[in-house]
Amino acid sequence: MIQDIETIDEFLAHRTADVEEAVRTAAATEIMPRFRQLAAHEIDEKSGPHDLVTDADRKAEEFLTEALVKLLPGSVVVGEEAVHANPATYEAIKGEAPVWIVDPVDGTRQFVHGDPGFCTLVALAHRGVLLASWTYAPARDQLAVAVRGRGALLDGEPLRAGSPAPGRGLEVATSHPDYTTDDQKRALLGLWTEGVSPRACGSAGLEYLAVARGELDATAFSWEAAWDHAAGLLLVEEAGGAHLTLAGEPFRITGGNALPFTAARDAATARRVLGLLSGGA
Repeated sequence: MIQDIETIDEFLAHRTADVEEAVRTAAATEIMPRFRQLAAHEIDEKSGPHDLVTDADRKAEEFLTEALVKLLPGSVVVGEEAVHANPATYEAIKGEAPVWIVDPVDGTRQFVHGDPGFCTLVALAHRGVLLASWTYAPARDQLAVAVRGRGALLDGEPLRAGSPAPGRGLEVATSHPDYTTDDQKRALLGLWTEGVSPRACGSAGLEYLAVARGELDATAFSWEAAWDHAAGLLLVEEAGGAHLTLAGEPFRITGGNALPFTAARDAATARRVLGLLSGGA
């Protein structure tokens, strides 16, 4: 059993490449062979027609669950598909053991439709603190890695979010209308104003990557599922960005956040978007 944070730091100092290999292997063996090759019986609905799961999601999560726990003995995995099968497993995020937070195919709808805009998300957290993350877009062969306090890299090159150009309108990716309630839509209405160009998000993981690259100014999301946000939030932080909930506090992966929340290229942009969200809520 991992007993202290120093032991995890030592793991991160020497084993991040092993995690990268596990993520790449999961994609190469379980995801990409099914890309644009899915049969009807390999696709199922969960909560509704916009909430899909495929054999690629299930098999990749199974692969990563076994590989990641083997790499870090004493750790546990909170994966999207495992939580769907048994919601109680989500509570491990609040526990004492190091926890891997896994979304095997973030952007399943895109994956099902043959769109390359999907990714595999893995984050490592301990006692509610995000320590490292891996964002892998296999159809584009792009890998972003972030380690707390050590910065963020995309394909080995440093990531810096920078700041929006003065006087330029903000581009903000928001919760997709297909996945929002009427109350959530009302909370996001504040973004529909002069100087802001809101658009529906695709894969949350890839939207966070776009913020970390300085290609997107901010996100505004209305749901808490940690597997969608954990990897990207750390990536944005380590690229120099910031995230805030409606209460003016950083997003907590353990839950209980005031929603919606934003992740942005810099703290000033995060505060600006938060002010607009507060007006809509």
